[in-house]
Amino acid sequence: MNWEQLLSARRYRAKAGQNVKKAADLRSEFEKDYHRIIGSASFRRLQDKTQVFPLDKSDFIRTRLTHSLEVSSFAKSLGQNIGENILAYQRDAGFTVQMKEDICNILQCAGLIHDIGNPPFGHFGEEAIREWFAENLHRLTFHGRPVKEALSPQMRQDLYRFEGNAQAFRLVTKLHYLVDEKGMNLTYALLSTIVKYPVSSLEVNPNSGNIKDKKIGYYYADEAIFREVVRAVGTDGRRHPLAFILEAADDIAYKTADIEDAFVKGFLSYHKLMEELRELEAAYVQERTSFSPSKRLQEMYDRGKKLYAEGAKEYAVKNWIVRVQSFLIQCATFGFTSNYQAIMEGTYRYDLFHGTFADKFMELLGDLAYREVFTSEVIYRKEVSESVMINYLMDRFIGAVIHYDDNERELGTIDKRLVSFISGNYKNAYHYHARGKSDEERLYLRLLLATDYICGMTDSYARRLYQELTSSVY
Repeated sequence: MNWEQLLSARRYRAKAGQNVKKAADLRSEFEKDYHRIIGSASFRRLQDKTQVFPLDKSDFIRTRLTHSLEVSSFAKSLGQNIGENILAYQRDAGFTVQMKEDICNILQCAGLIHDIGNPPFGHFGEEAIREWFAENLHRLTFHGRPVKEALSPQMRQDLYRFEGNAQAFRLVTKLHYLVDEKGMNLTYALLSTIVKYPVSSLEVNPNSGNIKDKKIGYYYADEAIFREVVRAVGTDGRRHPLAFILEAADDIAYKTADIEDAFVKGFLSYHKLMEELRELEAAYVQERTSFSPSKRLQEMYDRGKKLYAEGAKEYAVKNWIVRVQSFLIQCATFGFTSNYQAIMEGTYRYDLFHGTFADKFMELLGDLAYREVFTSEVIYRKEVSESVMINYLMDRFIGAVIHYDDNERELGTIDKRLVSFISGNYKNAYHYHARGKSDEERLYLRLLLATDYICGMTDSYARRLYQELTSSVY
């Protein structure tokens, strides 16, 4: 792979002379992507979508929007570090200062939209949708035939393996129906960067040992645009190098933020965090770094005692998080630059922290958040309530769309009203892409239409719609 091709500024909807800057507009194509994203309704909806704590009333706790802003910031910083390293050590003869700038702009945009396809209620919402299809697809019928049998294997697996990453690609390439059916019409370099898993639902293999095979990256419905992007940037089934950087930024953001949010919400104490850090350091010899997480936390606590006696623990944890993030950015930079050749050849199989103390440290942060927060009764109670809402909405809207746009059967009175709730943009996209398709493919696209609508909901809207349809109070 080469950077000139990887940084393709082509778009799905090409304009004559699109790469020629107008006198009044000096932005690069990637800077234009940024403004398209922040001006979109899909991006604004992230302010009311769960990161960790669903439907939380606190102003402090992160939402999917604030998380995305943090990922965007970390990704851009990593791009600056890595781009400067490539230039300083002449790792690539064809790499230029302009390429470094383009990389930073692409990564900044990628951070903003990497979670834009996630449904309400965070990752639990994804699991609930997957489980709904696994438990119900075989029960549905279409023209007297089980829906499961009417779909091809890949169509079925798309639903069973429903994934926010694939939904993000779908949303920005098709569902953001502002001008036409080509979505936000973002640059191919950016689209390729957000596809962390460049495999279909039939190719997913979490046990392959290659991180790119872990989850689905695109749906059968979106394969044509995916293939076009791949050809333009030259990845050919391999991860775009910037996808490694985006993933590292995401990992740094959510694993450190989960700890901070858990502390603020009272799920994790200062002493528990210190105890876990000391156990980790006793178990693993630190290589290539003198950074000691426990010593740095103690330093922050001692400083906090001098400044804010009663708030020393809060001061310590919050300031420790900032220093940990800086350390992890350095580690990810090293991970990319030290494996530069393998990444550019498409043979690197791991994340950027693999084989380092940072890898064990990140694993601890994730495990600690899981044990102290995600398995708590408070979160479990919320998730049970959320599953009731997701299951109900899936029941009603999947049931309604099966015979939408069906020549052999008209919609019932209630189903017509349910379909009328679905965004006109989503229905326009469905009709455009369903033209000339077989009954089975149109059925598949209608099932996606229902999930498109539900995924586009904010947490509050999903709850409010559930309450309205059931006349209940949650």
